[in-house]
Amino acid sequence: MGISHYIKDIGRGKDGARALGREQAADLMGQILDQQVSDLELGAFCIAMRIKGETPEEMAGFLDATHARLNKVHTGQAPTVVLPSYNGARKLPVLTPLLALLLAREGMAVVVHGSTTEDKRVSSQAVLAELGIGACGPSAQVHTGEVVFAPTGVLNAGLERLLAVRRVVGLRNPGHSLVKLMNPSDSENALVVGSYTHPEYLQSMSNTFALTGQHALLLRGTEGEPVADARRTPAMDVFKQGQTLRVQEQQEGSLAKMPELPSIEAAATAVYIEHVLQNLLPVPAPIARQVQHILHEMKA
Repeated sequence: MGISHYIKDIGRGKDGARALGREQAADLMGQILDQQVSDLELGAFCIAMRIKGETPEEMAGFLDATHARLNKVHTGQAPTVVLPSYNGARKLPVLTPLLALLLAREGMAVVVHGSTTEDKRVSSQAVLAELGIGACGPSAQVHTGEVVFAPTGVLNAGLERLLAVRRVVGLRNPGHSLVKLMNPSDSENALVVGSYTHPEYLQSMSNTFALTGQHALLLRGTEGEPVADARRTPAMDVFKQGQTLRVQEQQEGSLAKMPELPSIEAAATAVYIEHVLQNLLPVPAPIARQVQHILHEMKA
């Protein structure tokens, strides 16, 4: 069928573009994920949406199509937390693997998913590999107290192709928001830990979580990662069945003492994480607080 008629609607510029309905958005994204569109159509979609911006209804439709096509991680009804990890470390160490392992230690089944979108950053996948946790394949399973890493390409090859457009044009597209909202597990009660980098994404992600009724915790992450900044506790909101609750206010003022953090290299970060798990170093207070909120929400 093609997506040219959708591009005509969304590609009329910032003021002239028309938003798609949820079903239209689902059909459009379904064709992209099924890789039924040409490279030219895919690029046109990404640029048009970059200029127009996504509405919550469009993101909800994109999520509908995505959830229907993912090779999902099987949880066996274990209490499941989902950590999207796509930004990696730029100036600060990527501590998403630490958050994952702290949650697993408390009895959660943790699904970390991601792909390398910027070559100059250190990914969670690299740190997890240093810790002996490799990437899973299709039909993976996670048990209570375990962490699995699911590459985006394993979850859906078309979604990986969409993210890869950034390497060509140098701009984010709806796929980069989509992966931070999706639940790649087969547990409908899984908690998705979403993160944003700029205030406008707080609003758009909040509206989408509320519209879709997803179970989620949303915070301003560390350089785009879904883990609290080890230097200062961010605000945190919980979403459940369309309701929103602020569970953590942002910490104001300066810290009395800065935590000791490693360099951003994968090996150094892995050693630091091992020392924290062995109680040789303290868990950074903001991350400990995030763990508490997640556990409280999972046990509520």
